[in-house]
Amino acid sequence: MADDLCSFKDIFLIKAPKKSPLVLRMIVLLFAMVCGVYICSICLKQVSNRTNVAGFLNVQVIQKPCPRPDVEPEEVPYVHYPKPVTYSRAECACNPVRYFAILSMQRSGSGWFETLLNNHTNISSNGEIFSVKVRRSNASTIVETLDRLYNLDWFSSASKNECTAAVGLKWMLNQGLMQHHEEIVDYFKTRGVAAIFLFRRNLLRRMISVLANSYDRDAKPLNGTHKSHVHSPHEAEILAKYKPTINATLLIPNLKQVEDTTTKALEYFKSTRHIILYYEDIVKNRTKLLDVQDFLKVPQRDLKSRQVKIHRGTLSNQIENWGDVEKTLTGTQYENFLHADYRRR
Repeated sequence: MADDLCSFKDIFLIKAPKKSPLVLRMIVLLFAMVCGVYICSICLKQVSNRTNVAGFLNVQVIQKPCPRPDVEPEEVPYVHYPKPVTYSRAECACNPVRYFAILSMQRSGSGWFETLLNNHTNISSNGEIFSVKVRRSNASTIVETLDRLYNLDWFSSASKNECTAAVGLKWMLNQGLMQHHEEIVDYFKTRGVAAIFLFRRNLLRRMISVLANSYDRDAKPLNGTHKSHVHSPHEAEILAKYKPTINATLLIPNLKQVEDTTTKALEYFKSTRHIILYYEDIVKNRTKLLDVQDFLKVPQRDLKSRQVKIHRGTLSNQIENWGDVEKTLTGTQYENFLHADYRRR
């Protein structure tokens, strides 16, 4: 039995020889390398997680909503923070913006009025956008155009872009406004758009301006160029030389039609936030412009325009068949148009 055990031991020793110190050192080194790789992978993962968290926190700071402005509760629906897709508002991103629309009729002083508003460093009124028919072809195109405008993505010479505090347009009643009034009123109320009505009290003076402008469009007395508005007394004098002949038979029906359209527009938009202005009142009393600035909640400024008035003086000197017009209106509800005048204070 002892011999057998000795024989088994010898066989075992032959089959499993004792490892040398070099081999042991290699095994220890390999084990250390594996542990090192494992530890490094864990560290890298932790660093990556911290980076992701930091990046997430940075995004949250960038997208943090603007603080609620210090306004009365009833004013909150009219305060907006547009996010243009075509540029960044930068440091003005949290400056609130109000939306408005000047609702008027041709030759009612709206062009002059708009230049006054655009003289303000924080107001952008972008002209008659809907004079282009395709933009007012249906309610959907109107809404799309308005969305682009009020998101500050509409560019014109009036655009203040980043630091705009009030943005709007000039919209004539015959440019889809009356046709799609229900959808537009709903849009105004939903988006918080304020309406600025601008009309003319003396509709006879407006008629003279309409006829004269139509003549100028065809005759082009200013060196072959049609100009609805002028910026020099010399140009105004040239255009004022034309004296229109008014159809006395259609005079009262035409005046009544304009009057009815104005009344209907005021009725349609009475549920919107609005202010009503008249050209003559602004000319007589420029403090009316302060009322408009207060309405738009912008800092008060002394607003100026380079436009020069074309038709001045008494009406009798501006109408070719004055006798017929005077006879037609005398004794009617429009007789006061013959004598009403205004002078700037």
